[in-house]
Amino acid sequence: MNYKTITMAFMLSLTAMTMNGQEKIKQTAGRDQLGDFAPKFAELNDDVLFGEVWNRTDKLGFRDRSLITVTCLVSMGITDSSLKYHLQSAKNNGISRAEIAEALTHISFYAGWPKAWAAFRLAKEVWNEESGSAADAKAAFEREMMFPMGQPNDAFAKYFIGQSYLASLSTKQVGIYNVTFEPGCRNNWHIHRATKGGGQILVCVAGKGWYQEWGKPARVLCPGDVVNIPAGVKHWHGAAADSWFAHLAIEVSGENTSNEWLEAVDDEQYGKLMKE
Repeated sequence: MNYKTITMAFMLSLTAMTMNGQEKIKQTAGRDQLGDFAPKFAELNDDVLFGEVWNRTDKLGFRDRSLITVTCLVSMGITDSSLKYHLQSAKNNGISRAEIAEALTHISFYAGWPKAWAAFRLAKEVWNEESGSAADAKAAFEREMMFPMGQPNDAFAKYFIGQSYLASLSTKQVGIYNVTFEPGCRNNWHIHRATKGGGQILVCVAGKGWYQEWGKPARVLCPGDVVNIPAGVKHWHGAAADSWFAHLAIEVSGENTSNEWLEAVDDEQYGKLMKE
């Protein structure tokens, strides 16, 4: 098994789950690769290191844990598939190309120049498909927000056109999530269902976006705007075509609440907004 194959196998063994509104990771690499040879090590790797330590997100988020882990590995001179795996995790956890370049530059003065050179080689492979201008725009937008961008919103990707990101801010008393949309990204038409109460409140925090209810003109959203969405109202929201956009999504308490996802806002519908 070559270097690339080992890295990909390790990556594929890591899955994301949503539990009680909080993103969790589940690792199986230990059992997949060492379960027969070293079952206790495999158990500690999958269940303790990743199952418990990495998932202590109430103490430290995935993004910060990725930066700490990359720093430790580079400092020890470990620049094999394990570093590449953690660089990929760092990217998935919201670290931009510009940010990893700055982090490795800083690390080089403390850990050593040759170690940084080796780390940069792997970082280029991980971020090579992302253009500098796109990465810089994403990093600049993330600095603009006071809330974290979070991770790619993969669990709900089928209900979005374009890439979105999700950061869980509160799952107690009231659910509050920071949702970030890349330019042109929007969610499908959908309805918040409830037999009593329910619905959602959007608080716009950065960028420019759109909100539209069925049968009504679309509304431009800017930082500071608040949208109250009662249960039973068909609507969609997302970013403008030329701007990143982020809003807080606040769940309104209700009975028998659920989301009904409907048709996508296609390019023709979305394109008309630029003419309004």
